Amino acid sequence: MRVKRGSNRVQRRKKILKLAKGYYLTKHNAYRIAKLQVERSLQYAYRDRRQRKRQMRALWIVRINAAVRRHELSYSQFIAGLKAAGSTLDRKVLADLAVRDPQGFGDVVALARKGLAKLAVA
Repeated sequence: MRVKRGSNRVQRRKKILKLAKGYYLTKHNAYRIAKLQVERSLQYAYRDRRQRKRQMRALWIVRINAAVRRHELSYSQFIAGLKAAGSTLDRKVLADLAVRDPQGFGDVVALARKGLAKLAVA
């Protein structure tokens, strides 16, 4: 007795075509082509979820560096000073502080300077 795949095949194809909604030309309605594009799109999505994290960290570092330079300090000195001072603030919080609360960030820079002074003495 042979197995007829009717509804399973239809469901599988509908799932792929639903994921391909909005694609250009035949990529959204020709199953074979849509399947290739959906596979590739899912690979990009997987890769880019990780790349987004890298890009955000790079953005935070740029923002922190710009704010720290106003206080005549480099980014690397600032981070080293914070570590020496025992601060547990991460880059996301520091970047947010630099953008939204410049005076509060100035206090953090003062803390980093104290940490740098500790390193110079030791």
